[in-house]
Amino acid sequence: MTPPVRLRPEIAALPPYRQGKQAAPDAFKLSSNENPFEPLPGVVEALRAAVSVNRYPDASASGVRAALAEKFGVTTDEVHVGAGSVSLLNQLVLAAAGPGDEVVYAWRSFEAYPGIVTVAGATSVQVPLTADGRHDLVAMAAAVGDRTRLVIVCSPNNPTGTVVTTHEFEQFMAAVPDDLLVVLDEAYAEFVTDPDAVDGESLTERHPNLVVLRTFSKAYGLAALRVGYAIGASAVLDAARATAIPLSVTEQGQAAALASLAQEDELLARVEQLAARRDEVRDALVAQGWDVPAAQGNFVWLPTGERTARAADVFGRHGIVVRAFAPEGVRISIGEPESVEGLLLAAREVLADTSA
Repeated sequence: MTPPVRLRPEIAALPPYRQGKQAAPDAFKLSSNENPFEPLPGVVEALRAAVSVNRYPDASASGVRAALAEKFGVTTDEVHVGAGSVSLLNQLVLAAAGPGDEVVYAWRSFEAYPGIVTVAGATSVQVPLTADGRHDLVAMAAAVGDRTRLVIVCSPNNPTGTVVTTHEFEQFMAAVPDDLLVVLDEAYAEFVTDPDAVDGESLTERHPNLVVLRTFSKAYGLAALRVGYAIGASAVLDAARATAIPLSVTEQGQAAALASLAQEDELLARVEQLAARRDEVRDALVAQGWDVPAAQGNFVWLPTGERTARAADVFGRHGIVVRAFAPEGVRISIGEPESVEGLLLAAREVLADTSA
C-alpha cells in the first residue's frame, strides 16, 4: 500500500523485524532463543522493589556500568548499557556509517543486521558463510574497502550457532585497518564451551577499534526487560551514547541486571545445564542423519533448504514452535527438558520427508 506521506523509499520497502512465532499453551516456544528458566527469587525481589514508575530511570545506568566495569576490569566510561545489545549495535552503526558508507557482515547471520544498516542510510556488504555455517573471515577482510566503516562479527553466529576462533579473529584484526570499527556480537557468549572460541572481553585492550556486545536477555533470562551492554574504547562508546534514545533502559531492567550479576554463579549453573542439553540434542540430531553445525549458542540449526516452511509445519504439529528462515533452514532453541522428545520426533519426520 502506498504510504500517505513521503518516506524514504528504502525504509518504506524494508520489512519490519518479526519476532519468533508465539506458542499455544500446549506447545513449546523454541523460536526466540529465550531462557526457559523462571527468574531467580532474588531477581524477582529486585523487580518488586523497583516500583518508582513515576520517575525516570538513571539515564546512564551508572550502577550497572560500575558492576560491569568491575567484572571486566575496565573503567565505567568503557562500558555502555542500552535496551538490549541490538539497540547498542544500532547506535554504533549510526555513529559510524551513513549514506555512501558500507557495513560488512556474514550472511546468514542475525536478521536485524540488514535493517539496522538500511536505517542508517548505509549499504550492506554480505559475505556468505562457509559450507559448514561459519564466518569466512578471510573473505570478510577482503570485502573491506575504502567505503567500509564497520564490520560485524557474530560469535556464536545466530542462527547457525558456530563460533569464530581466537586465532581466526586475531588474524582478521591484523588484516583490517586499525581505524575500522569492528563489532564482536557475543549475545550468546555464556553458552560457549569450545576452548578455541574467541572471547571478546580479553581483546578490547589490545584493539582500540573493537567493541564487544553482550546481553542479559539470553543467559541471564531477562529478555523482556531489554538490557544489553558494550565494552570498548570510551571515545567510541561516547559516539554511540550520542546517538542513543535517552532513558531507554528502565529502572526495572537495571535492578534485575544488578541482581543477576550478584547471583551470577547460580545463573551460570543453569547455563551449563542448557549447554549440556544443547549438546545432547545436537548429538541426537547427528545420529538421525542431520548435518548440524557445531552449536555453541542456546540453539541448533537444521539446514532444511527449500522445504523449510514445510519443516516448520511438521515441528508445529509436534508442539514445537521453531524459527523458519526460508529457504535455508530452521533454528530451534534449547528449552525445557520436556520439549526434547517432541523436537527429536519432529526432526526425524522432517528428515524422512526431506530424503523422500
